[in-house]
Amino acid sequence: MAADIGRDYDVIVLGAGPIGQNVADRARAAGLHVAVVERELVGGECSYWACVPSKALLRPVIAVSDARRVDGAREAVSGSISSAGVFGRRDRYVSDWDDSGQADWVRGIGATLIRGHGRLAGPRRVAVSTPGGEQPVLTARHAVVVCTGSRPALPDLPGITEAKPWTNREATGSSYVPERLAVVGAGGVGVEMATAWQGLGSQVTLLARGSGLLPRMEPFVGELIARGLAESGVDVRLGASVRGLRRAEGGRAVLELGDGSELAVSEVLFATGRAPLTDDIGLETVGLTPGSWFDVDDTCRVRAIEDGWLYGAGDVNHRALLTHQGKYQGRIAGAAIGARAAGQPLDTSPWGVHATTADHYAVPQAFFTDPEAAAVGLTARQAEDAGHQIRTVDVEIGDVVMGAKLYADGYAGRARMVVDADRGHLLGVTLVGPGVTEMLHSATIAVAGQVPVHRLWHAVPCFPTVSELWLRLLEAYRDAADDN
Repeated sequence: MAADIGRDYDVIVLGAGPIGQNVADRARAAGLHVAVVERELVGGECSYWACVPSKALLRPVIAVSDARRVDGAREAVSGSISSAGVFGRRDRYVSDWDDSGQADWVRGIGATLIRGHGRLAGPRRVAVSTPGGEQPVLTARHAVVVCTGSRPALPDLPGITEAKPWTNREATGSSYVPERLAVVGAGGVGVEMATAWQGLGSQVTLLARGSGLLPRMEPFVGELIARGLAESGVDVRLGASVRGLRRAEGGRAVLELGDGSELAVSEVLFATGRAPLTDDIGLETVGLTPGSWFDVDDTCRVRAIEDGWLYGAGDVNHRALLTHQGKYQGRIAGAAIGARAAGQPLDTSPWGVHATTADHYAVPQAFFTDPEAAAVGLTARQAEDAGHQIRTVDVEIGDVVMGAKLYADGYAGRARMVVDADRGHLLGVTLVGPGVTEMLHSATIAVAGQVPVHRLWHAVPCFPTVSELWLRLLEAYRDAADDN
C-alpha cells in the first residue's frame, strides 16, 4: 500500500463521481480527514458515459436545428453534420477518458484518493481490493458514504446476452455511426440518444412501451417531443414492446416485437431504467441486502443502520436519479457529517444546509431533445394526487411571447404553471420548446422558494427575451382567476 495511504479516517467515501467529490469537499471543509475510494475513473458515470458526453453529442445537432429555424440562417446550413468533428468534441470533453485532472482535484482538496474496489467489511470498516493486489482495511471514525451510483437495468429477454445491446455507455462512447439504430425506452436517455444519433446520420427507430414519451412529465411534453423526433426522421412507435432479439448473419440485430413483427438494425440501445450499483459493496456485512436501494433520511443517513454511521447519496438512494440532485445530496451529507462530528445541532444553520428538502418538492430536470424539455416540482396530476387544491395555466409560447418569435421562426412550445390555490405559490412548472432548459433555474427558484404569485409580478422579464413567458403565465393565471 502506498506510503501516503493510511488506515484510519474520519470519513470514507465509496465512489469518486460528482456526488462523492461533493461529499469529500464538504467534509474536508469541516476539517475532517477523508479517503475517497474509486474502482473506475475519477469523475464517475456522469463525466465519461452520461451527462457530459451525451450533451457534447447533442449540442451540434441542436445548434444546426436551431439555425434551420431562422430565415437567413438556414440558407447557411448545408450538408450533413460531421460525425468525426462531433466525436472529437465529445472526446475533448471527456478528456479522452483520462481522469488525471479529476484525480488531481480530489487530492487538491486534501482528500486521500485510493484506487480500487471498496467493500464494507462490517460497521465503519471498508476493505479495498487495489490494482496492485493489496487488501487494506480502512476504518471510519464518523461515517462511510456510499456514492457508487447505478447501472443500466436490462430486461430479461431471450437472446439479450448474445445480442450484446448498447447501454448508455456505448451510446455515448461510440465513434461510428450505425446505419440503423433501435432505441428501446422512452425516458430521458432514450429520447436524448434518439435525437443525437438521428442527427448524426443513423436511421433511428424509437420503441416506447407506453402511450407516450417521458411519461413522468406533463403529457404534452411527450407529444411535442414525439412530433419533433418524427419531423427529424425518427420512426417513433408507441405501445411497442420487445419480446426477444438475436444477432443475424452480418452482425445485424433482429428484434422480435410484441405484435409479431421483426425489426432489423445495426445496433440496439436499451434505455430501460437503472438499478443500484450496490450488489458487490459488502452490504451483507452490515445487515443490508446486496443490490438494494438505500432508504435514507434528509441528511442521506441510512435509516436501517444503528449509530447512524452509514450514508447513501446520489442514485443509490433512489430519490432522484439526476447528477445535479445527487451533488446537492452530497453537499448536504458532507455538511451534516461535519456538523455531527463537531457536536453541532443540525437545525441551527442559517443557510439550511443540513436537509435535502428539495428532494421532496423542487427537483429540476432537463432533457436536451429537439424541442428541449424542462420541469421542476410537481405535475398537475402529482399535485392533485398529493392532496393539493391547484390551478393550472398553459401558454403556447410561440403564440404570445415576442422573444420566442425572434428566437425561432414558427417557434413551437408550451409552458404550464401549477399553483397551490390555497397558499398562492407555485408547485410546479413545465416547459417544452427550443432553448427552454436555460429558463429552468428561474422556475426552480420560484418553486424552491415558494414565492407567492403576487410577488412574481415584480420580477420583471427583459424584453424581448423568451423569459417574457413568465409575464404571459401570470396574465393567464390572473385571467383564469377573474373568470371564476
